[in-house]
Amino acid sequence: MFDSGFYEKHRAPILFTVMAGLLILVGFIQSWGVSLTILNLCLISAIMALGVNIQWGYAGLFNVGVMGFAALGGLAGVLVSMPPVSEAWQAGGLGILSGLLITFGTVMACLLVWPRIKHINRWRYWIVFGIILSGYALLRVFFDPGVDAIESIDPSVTGYLGGLGLPILVAWPVGALFAAGVAFVIGKIALGLRSDYLAIATLGISEIIIFFIKNEEWLTRGVKNVNGLPRPVPYEVDLQQAVWFQDLAMSLGMPVDDASSIFVKLCYALLFMVVIAVLLWLSETALRSPWGRMMRSIRDNETAAAAMGKDVTWQHLRVFVLGSAVIGLAGAMLTTLDGQFTPVGYQPLRFTFLIWVMVIIGGSGNNWGAVLGGFFIWFFWIEAEPIGLWLIETLTTGMDPTSPIRAHLLEGAAHMRLMTVGIILLVALRYAPEGLIPERKRL
Repeated sequence: MFDSGFYEKHRAPILFTVMAGLLILVGFIQSWGVSLTILNLCLISAIMALGVNIQWGYAGLFNVGVMGFAALGGLAGVLVSMPPVSEAWQAGGLGILSGLLITFGTVMACLLVWPRIKHINRWRYWIVFGIILSGYALLRVFFDPGVDAIESIDPSVTGYLGGLGLPILVAWPVGALFAAGVAFVIGKIALGLRSDYLAIATLGISEIIIFFIKNEEWLTRGVKNVNGLPRPVPYEVDLQQAVWFQDLAMSLGMPVDDASSIFVKLCYALLFMVVIAVLLWLSETALRSPWGRMMRSIRDNETAAAAMGKDVTWQHLRVFVLGSAVIGLAGAMLTTLDGQFTPVGYQPLRFTFLIWVMVIIGGSGNNWGAVLGGFFIWFFWIEAEPIGLWLIETLTTGMDPTSPIRAHLLEGAAHMRLMTVGIILLVALRYAPEGLIPERKRL
């Protein structure tokens, strides 16, 4: 007989055990390589969901620009870890640096001039506009030739400046800093206004970021992609040539190729688990602290919190920057796992809609719920196709193999992901409206 009290008390361990069982089942039915691949992507998705939960679950901030912050993390992987292209720097590096200095000088000139001409209201805006126009014209003189020179350097392989050549792990905190910096600018502009302005601002900035990294080939190679990012774990080829690993694979009764692939994925999984464990510990500590209680009070009633002397806008800015930094960190981790930076791969469906579904289904306001939602949704997003194919093959077993209806159904199995996620979302909202692991009410 089902004991509802026991389930409610041990809901999180039970659900995480079920999730682990599903991953193990995939290992037995499909392969352990597929299972570990899903696990690694689940861990990264869970970190992104944790970042959104910090913003929405803690403070009620509606960020629909998750895609842009994840892309900034991916960009950090390129700028930090890829080796510099010396020929490109020699050809156009001076023009790029001159353009950056002109841009900085234009911004500083506007900031210095603006308060000093406040007494001439009639011409104030025209003067600042003239400074910006002059700076832009001067920028084009130096910047454009530099860009053309850089992109002409072996464009099939390089055609960009490269990075700093540092270890890829250094890019993870840098990706968090990139996302936090952009979030700070957005927050300073939009958080003092109505909440819907924040959604509009994050959506717009996200699209601008993606447009930038797709088209500025001198920095990111654009749609040509950046391949061969360094790894924080061993390469399969090196493992296959190592005597100790060959002996290990032989003792396990596995082919060396399969064993090396599984070993590398296990290394990634352990590395990602360390990151998510640290983030969960920090998030839970913050949620239980006086700051966490203050954020929940602001989320539930901003007017009352402001009446008690809390600076609502400043606290919103802090939590928005923190959540965006976590998303940027996850973006850098994803690029590390892929080994390449593909700007065209950043789509709102994958990096905004799915992450929000993870938070909603997992349990808004609960860090463990956000993590579970990341695992749950990504697992079924990946497995929807093979499950759908198996289901349709089972249901159409009695039909003629040459039947056009059967062929159509089998062909449509590959497109069941959206329907699967939609059904899961509807069922979850019907039977668990507060999420699989609801927020715990704290006094």
